[in-house]
Amino acid sequence: MSDQSERIVKKLWSYCQVLRDDGLSYQDYLEQLTFLLFLKMANERSKLLDKEQSIPKGHRWEDLANPKMEGTKLETHYRETLKKLGEQGGMLGLIFRKSQNKIQDPAKLRKLVVDLIGNESWLEMTADVKGDAYEGLLERNAQDVKGGAGQYFTPRPLIDAIVDCIRPRPGEVIADPACGTGGFLLAANHFLATQYKLDKTQKLFLKLDALRGIELVDGVARLCAMNLFLHGVGPDDDKKAPPIKGGEDSLRNEPSSTVDVVLTNPPFGKKSSITVVNEEGETDKESITYNRPDFWTTTSNKQLNFLQHVKSMLKIHGRAAVVVPDNVLFEGGPGEKIRRKLLQECDVHTILRLPTGIFYAQGVKANVLFFERKPGAKEPWTKKVWYYDLRTNKDFTLKTRRMTRADLDEFVACYRPENRNDRKQLWSEKKNPQGRWRVFTYEELVSRDKCSLDIFWLKDESLEDSAKLPAPHVLAEEIADELRSAVEQIEAVLGDLQLRAERVLNGS
Repeated sequence: MSDQSERIVKKLWSYCQVLRDDGLSYQDYLEQLTFLLFLKMANERSKLLDKEQSIPKGHRWEDLANPKMEGTKLETHYRETLKKLGEQGGMLGLIFRKSQNKIQDPAKLRKLVVDLIGNESWLEMTADVKGDAYEGLLERNAQDVKGGAGQYFTPRPLIDAIVDCIRPRPGEVIADPACGTGGFLLAANHFLATQYKLDKTQKLFLKLDALRGIELVDGVARLCAMNLFLHGVGPDDDKKAPPIKGGEDSLRNEPSSTVDVVLTNPPFGKKSSITVVNEEGETDKESITYNRPDFWTTTSNKQLNFLQHVKSMLKIHGRAAVVVPDNVLFEGGPGEKIRRKLLQECDVHTILRLPTGIFYAQGVKANVLFFERKPGAKEPWTKKVWYYDLRTNKDFTLKTRRMTRADLDEFVACYRPENRNDRKQLWSEKKNPQGRWRVFTYEELVSRDKCSLDIFWLKDESLEDSAKLPAPHVLAEEIADELRSAVEQIEAVLGDLQLRAERVLNGS
């Protein structure tokens, strides 16, 4: 992050502490910044280009910044502005959809408008400066586990390494069906913009058509839209559809079109469910199952459904990298059927075992699944699956030992993105039993119980020598993560059992 980006982040974030005293969460504050930043930049652009802005008259930046606009008059006008802009189309409607004023003190709203947003010339900054500053705010928001968007934030070093392996190409369409704040889409955009010498047509395609995302949560979708916008991605007005859609469930319907690349980290949590309110006003949760003809099987497991959905999204020979929790690799029933089908109909060539302690959501044990969709064939497409174990004997925490891009250098080198056919094992039973890069054949995998892809071979040093145990605070974090994960799974099972019991009692 540049010095200018750092300065802006510190300036904007310092005022968040004042608003926190009024009960405003990090995410609430970031949303208000998003609304005001968009209005300010629209104002600057119209002056620079001497062009009428798409924002309706009476609801523009100059109306908010008017010196006469103070007190309850400012608060009322701001609330009406948010409502009006949320009714518009394009990028404008996406960012302001269902927006609300969360700053109840008009004096503090005035300070935010005049002193913090109004004093900066945002269009004079490069996209990198604006984008990096906003990205810094998003990460600070993610660190707020109680109220932030941590569950939507994938570690940037991991995203960068995945994109370096997949290597999107000019003219390809890259999608994320659970895009969160847009990390994967922006990393792909950066890779294409910096690794290739794009012509004018390719640059325009990258800006307007190359990236597609869907995000279920409206508030996060608006953060994503603004993140893309500040990085120079998407239309400058509301005449063309924005690159992402908000408030939509990706799993609900079959893809309307296919794409070249899918990069995604679907939301954590095992079961899909909805809250139902009955005639007496009582609430209950019911599991969601998606009956889609393009799915191999029906299940309420969210990640298994996302995996099937990603396969359907891909063109033939399309490439995917999907972050999945451990249960996707070993769960029986529908999980086994999906794994066998995936190995048969796609080339599942690489699995990266991720370390614990790298996600803001707690208790996560995850992997990255790399595969390509293939045309129909009698023989299975998967011949070998290469594993890289970045988990065993690795200690990362968000506070004391964050994972960096350098920690993934060996994996990317082993992956050989320039030529996957030229891979060599690091592991050897005799010469290097601690090698982290190892290959397994299709026959070995399908012969395992439930076709489990959850494989590990390295000796855990902490189990052999108590002197090598991690520091107490690291152990405490790991135990807490395990307990949270266990409670979540138990609650999911109890919820299903309760639902079945009620259905039996009701005779349904």
